[in-house]
Amino acid sequence: MKHDFHLLVIDPQNDFCDLPASYLPADPRDGAPALPVPGAHADMLKVAELIDRGHAGLSGISVTLDSHHRLDIAHPTFWMDGGQGEVPPFTQIAAADVRAGRYLPRDPAALARVLAYLDTLEAAGRYTLMVWPVHCEMGTWGHAVHADVGAALARWEEGASGIVNRVVKGSNPWTEHYSAIQAEVPDRDDASTQLNSRFIDLLAGAERVFICGEAGSHCVRATTEHLVANVAPVGLSKLVLLTDCMSPVSGFEAQQRGFIDAMRARGLQTAGAADVWPELVANARR
Repeated sequence: MKHDFHLLVIDPQNDFCDLPASYLPADPRDGAPALPVPGAHADMLKVAELIDRGHAGLSGISVTLDSHHRLDIAHPTFWMDGGQGEVPPFTQIAAADVRAGRYLPRDPAALARVLAYLDTLEAAGRYTLMVWPVHCEMGTWGHAVHADVGAALARWEEGASGIVNRVVKGSNPWTEHYSAIQAEVPDRDDASTQLNSRFIDLLAGAERVFICGEAGSHCVRATTEHLVANVAPVGLSKLVLLTDCMSPVSGFEAQQRGFIDAMRARGLQTAGAADVWPELVANARR
């Protein structure tokens, strides 16, 4: 009898990949990677190969999709500085900055909600709001899955291995949503931002979950941390971080290293893609 092995691929999208020219749209108006993570293209090639080699050895695959509106609390389109100028990407904004008038929402009516959000975010102690480049805007080329990963997923489905479970996150413009399990500050009026118990149950029910994707310093980290917080400690050893199939955002290398070390300390396993191929192939033959 086959083992229930699940692959979790976090945000394998064009906007996060440092793609070579041959992978870019023929018409530059269709876009270019908005937030390329160094090493992500190579990561995605390994993920695609893992899916193809593992194929029938994988009983399930989940893919998370960062999915934003152009206007989003973590995009420059939402903000202006005190002089009503633009706020550049990679600016961090704290509640104190807003109260001091250094940064303000472009819509004055949003001020109270923004302050309440930032206060709650900072109280959690996980992140300070980061203004990222507009990325993974729904309906754009950048929102789409990396071509090789997408083709491998199609082959897996066509082989009658199953249907890829696609988990959309980030469509609420009022909260950051790094994790596929829960937004950083859940919106009580939006179920999509609240704890995704069905997804947790799906992953917890597998005998092993291989975790990969982009970026290791942010969305992989946040998803894994939330998963670990909601899975019984006895089940943590079945979570496997594929460390050669994830890369950090530039400047956040230490955050990824710290995350991996912390997860090892909690009992998670780490491996490379090539390490798990034999196990998946053997499982396909069971």
